[in-house]
Amino acid sequence: MERADNSRVNAALPTTSPLFSLQGRVALVTGASRGLGLAMATALAAHGAEVWLNGRDADSLRAAVAQAGDSAPGARVHALPFDVTDEAVASEAVARVLAESGRLDILVNNVGQRRRQPLDELPAQALRELLEANLVSAWHLCREAARPMRAQGFGRIINVTSIAGPIARSGDAAYTTSKGALEALTRALAAELGPHGINVNAIAPGFFATEANAAMTGDAQTQAWLQQRTSLGRWGQTDEIAGAAVFLASPAASYVTGHTLVVDGGYLAHF
Repeated sequence: MERADNSRVNAALPTTSPLFSLQGRVALVTGASRGLGLAMATALAAHGAEVWLNGRDADSLRAAVAQAGDSAPGARVHALPFDVTDEAVASEAVARVLAESGRLDILVNNVGQRRRQPLDELPAQALRELLEANLVSAWHLCREAARPMRAQGFGRIINVTSIAGPIARSGDAAYTTSKGALEALTRALAAELGPHGINVNAIAPGFFATEANAAMTGDAQTQAWLQQRTSLGRWGQTDEIAGAAVFLASPAASYVTGHTLVVDGGYLAHF
């Protein structure tokens, strides 16, 4: 995989508390060309990490790298275009990070797809494809990242699940199944990799005003429902996911593993 000339290096990093410092760390964030992935990647960079942004579209990634570089002056951010469902290419991508950055400390599995269909209308093949994108690809990248992390004696893996993991709604069985399984994988890998100095946690976002949800955020009925259904009474903004990612990647979370951190404005706590 040829290195594109799309890195951004600026003059000075913002100061940050040692408790949340990621100086010297190298991170890979999948699905980082926009939305929650870009917000998390930018925050990791702002706290000192060298960050590789993944996505399938090279042009979108170049724009994301530019945005992250502008938002986190002094950060080293790179584009790493590949399809996470292609295991051979994903393995090559991890190898490239190791070859060019020398290590891999933080993996954020953020890629996710959704297909809302009732049980009788959802083909088994569609379920298989969703599981490949939302679960199997994360499992493969966890396995690839765990190898250098074991050798280092240090690692942070963060899987982005959903509040649709522990709860469900009608007509969304495939997505709920995939996210519930990813949460279970997080616990299993925390047990397996903990002795090697690798913490494995998950972030479960609620309703965020992302590009993917643009049609819903502009809907008055949905807005009124969220005002009643969430404790904070509103959509989450993309940058409000950033603190959770920085926390779980940082020294502040050194004794946190196998945990799912819910960031949902009180959706699960509110009735």
